[in-house]
Amino acid sequence: MCAALLFLGTWPTLLTLLERRGRLPQHTYLDYSINNLLAAVLIALTLGQLGESKKNMPNFFTQLSQDNWPSVLFAMAGGLVLSIGNLSTQYAWTYVGLLVTEVICASMVVVIGTTLNYFLDNRINRADILFTGVACFLVAVILRTVVHASNAADNEEKLSESTNGYNLGKTNGGMEPSTQVIYDALEDIENGASAEDATRAKAGTAEYLIELEGRRSIKVFGSSTLKWLGQVFFAGVCLSLFSPALNLATNDQWHTLKDGVPHLDVYNAFFYFSISCFVIGIGLNILFLYRPMTGVPKSSFKAYLNDWEGTQWALLAGLLCGLGSGFQFMGGQVAGYAVADAVEALPLGSTFWGIVLFGEYRKSSKKMYTLLVFMLLMFIAAVATLMASAGHRSTK
Repeated sequence: MCAALLFLGTWPTLLTLLERRGRLPQHTYLDYSINNLLAAVLIALTLGQLGESKKNMPNFFTQLSQDNWPSVLFAMAGGLVLSIGNLSTQYAWTYVGLLVTEVICASMVVVIGTTLNYFLDNRINRADILFTGVACFLVAVILRTVVHASNAADNEEKLSESTNGYNLGKTNGGMEPSTQVIYDALEDIENGASAEDATRAKAGTAEYLIELEGRRSIKVFGSSTLKWLGQVFFAGVCLSLFSPALNLATNDQWHTLKDGVPHLDVYNAFFYFSISCFVIGIGLNILFLYRPMTGVPKSSFKAYLNDWEGTQWALLAGLLCGLGSGFQFMGGQVAGYAVADAVEALPLGSTFWGIVLFGEYRKSSKKMYTLLVFMLLMFIAAVATLMASAGHRSTK
C-alpha cells in the first residue's frame, strides 16, 4: 500500500513535467499507455502464476479459459472509467494546476469510492475509523479550494508587477490582458531581448510564469478556469467508480457468475482492467492527434513515431501507474477496497514533486503557506486513519 501511494503520487508529475517542456500530451499518453499495460502483464505472469492451480484458486492462465465473463466485463468497465478519468485530468491539470486537480479527484474517489466499497465489502472495515478518515479528506479539499484561490491571487499580483513590463492591466487593440502578456513576452524572447533573462528566471516570479507559458505545449493564459474545474469534477466521478468495479469483478457480490465458477482473482481482473485502459487510451489519443482538444496543436501518427523527446519519462509514468494500481487492488483484496482507497491521497506526492520540480508556491504569501501546511496535515491524518480501519476479508 505504501509503494502504491508513492507510485500513484509520482506518475502524474512526470506527465506534467513533459507538458511543461513542450511535449504534446497525445504523444505522452500514447507512450504511457504502453507501459501501463506492460505492468499488468508482468504482474499477471509472475504473481498470478505463483503456486499450483487449484479448483477454487486457479492461476492466471487457467482462469483465462473459464466462463467468468460477467466478472471480466466489470473489470473492463473499471478500466473504461479510469481511462476516461485519466484523460480528463491530463488536460485539466494543465489549466487548473496539478495539485488542485489531484486534490479534487482524490477527495471524490475517497468519499464516493470508499463509501461504495465499504458496503460492497460487507462492512469488514471499522466504520467509525473509516469515515473519520473520509471526513479528513473533506476538510482537506475545502482547505485546497482556499489554497488555490490564494495562490491564483498571488500569481496575478506577480504578473501585474512584472519587472519586464508585462502588466495585466495593459491591453492593446481589445486583446484580453492575460493574452497580451504572453504575446509580448514571446515576442521579446524571439527578438533576443530577454532570452538570456528567461533562462535565469527564478521559480515563483512573473518572469518564470511567462517563460513557462512560452515552453509548454498547452497555452493556458486567458483560459477559463471554471470550465476546466468542471472537467476535474467529471474526472473525479469517473475515478470514483473504477475501484468498486474491480471489487465487483473479484468478489462477485451481485452473484453474476454461474454456480461452481470460481471468482476472478485480482491478477486476472487487473489484466482485463488494463486491456480496457489500453484500448480506450490508445484509441482516443490517436483521435486527438488529428482532432485535438482546446489549446493543443494538431499532430499525426508519423510525428508521434518521430518524437523521442521525453519518451523514457512517459514510459516510466505508465509503469509506475500500472504497478501502483496493481498494488492497490492486491491490498484491497486482502484488507478491503475501502482501505485501499487511502492510496488516492495523491496530493502528498504531487505537492512534494510540484515544489521540487516546478517551483510551485515559491515566493507566495504567508497566508498561502499556512493553508498549504494545514491541508497536507489533513491529508496525512486521512491516510493514517483510513489504513487504521483495515479489516480482513474472509476466504470462506
